[in-house]
Amino acid sequence: MNRFIFAIFSGMVASGALADGHSASGDASAGKAAFNKQCVACHVVVTDTGEKLAGRNSKSGPNLYNMAGATAGAVPGYRYGKSLVKAGAEQGLIWTEETFSAYVQNPKDFLKEFLDDKKARAKMSFKVRKEEDARNIYAYLYSIGSR
Repeated sequence: MNRFIFAIFSGMVASGALADGHSASGDASAGKAAFNKQCVACHVVVTDTGEKLAGRNSKSGPNLYNMAGATAGAVPGYRYGKSLVKAGAEQGLIWTEETFSAYVQNPKDFLKEFLDDKKARAKMSFKVRKEEDARNIYAYLYSIGSR
């Protein structure tokens, strides 16, 4: 088993993420602040009924509503990169606190490792620098919409 996958799985077991499919251990209010500083340039959070919960009007990144617990690369109508679609549709990548945090800190390297493909690419070039911010952003997104 790939060491990276094993590390994610081990972290999910230790955190109880498998009990209900996913969980969030970060600080949602700190995550809201981090989201508003780092994510709003590219992402929105808009409900299925059209209510905007976060973000501006950017369309460069996908809507992150109900992202927590969802299959990666699966928001209808958004044109994802081939590597992220492959990770989700073919390899079963689900956005948990662990996978989301690892991805947003280094999208390209995450996909290379997850897919075991040196040629994997990510359309997301921004990197969340601090793991704590990544976990807090996940907690915020989890708090306003999760599967």
